[in-house]
Amino acid sequence: MESALQQLEDIEQEALKGIADAEDAESLDRVRVEFLGKKGRLTRVLRGLAAVPAQDRPQIGQRVNEAKERLARAVDARKSAIREREREARLSGPQLDISLPGFGQPCGAIHVLSRTMAEICDILGGFGFCIAEGPDIEDEYHNFEALNIPEDHPARDMQDTFFVHGGRVLRTHTSPVQIRVMESLQPPLQIIARGSVYRHDDDVTHSPMFHQVEGLMVDEGVTFSHLKGVLTAFLQRIFERELPVRFRPSYFPFTEPSAEVDIGCVMCDGSGKADGVCRICKGSGWLEILGCGMVDPAVFAHVGYDSEKYTGFAFGLGVERIAMLKHRIGDIRLFYGSDLRFLKQF
Repeated sequence: MESALQQLEDIEQEALKGIADAEDAESLDRVRVEFLGKKGRLTRVLRGLAAVPAQDRPQIGQRVNEAKERLARAVDARKSAIREREREARLSGPQLDISLPGFGQPCGAIHVLSRTMAEICDILGGFGFCIAEGPDIEDEYHNFEALNIPEDHPARDMQDTFFVHGGRVLRTHTSPVQIRVMESLQPPLQIIARGSVYRHDDDVTHSPMFHQVEGLMVDEGVTFSHLKGVLTAFLQRIFERELPVRFRPSYFPFTEPSAEVDIGCVMCDGSGKADGVCRICKGSGWLEILGCGMVDPAVFAHVGYDSEKYTGFAFGLGVERIAMLKHRIGDIRLFYGSDLRFLKQF
């Protein structure tokens, strides 16, 4: 037993010296683990009691526990001393002038697409249009059939539409919102449907997810001339200049007659020349900006409107396209790249 007690005494003295010599918290913790850890030297002594005569075990076990307590107190005391020394070193270092101005943090800003969306809605709101919302995940009836797009129409092909389980789709346009509004309200009505839309498309001018604003007006006596007046005024307001506007015959399943709307090129001011041939309008002097038309009577039939009594117009525009032309941005992917060099310009 004498040899075991002497071994404990030697271990304790070695540990106390290691604790006293520790210069920082890391080296102190290494000493603690070496002597007091689960696999430490004192723990190994306890585990070796099986080889000690039974009558000696209580005394040796008590001695081990006493040594553990003394070493734990020594570790705590040394830890406090190290912390105090480090605090004194920090306080005795170079003085910090707290009266100096701070570096500050840069302020965030509303994203250019959100700003463009808000500007579009503000202008159309001034014309009397109210904002309507709808789900991003739509059923095929509201996204296609109610808009006069039958099952065999090319727009329903997998290459254009994201289909999800249960016969539902990610909406390909915000027009389903117009159907839902007409199902719940009777004319007269004047709304804009804004939000994200989704299509299989990805290049410098197209994105799989982009944003649209669509307008709808239904009442007695609504004509194409009302549509032309609203869109001409809107385009001149959004681009803040007297732009030439023209309407070209086109085709959309849910409007008849339908038209594409062009504006004078904002890059070359409609001349078709900008240091040679304008690469934006390709020398034509015109840019396609949106689609529109008079609501097809077949759409009114789906929502229970009397097409003999009511007429209406609808139009749809891409927020990204407006922003690209307004701010002269050549690649739609810049909007979603989170490049601060690009975003800080706005």
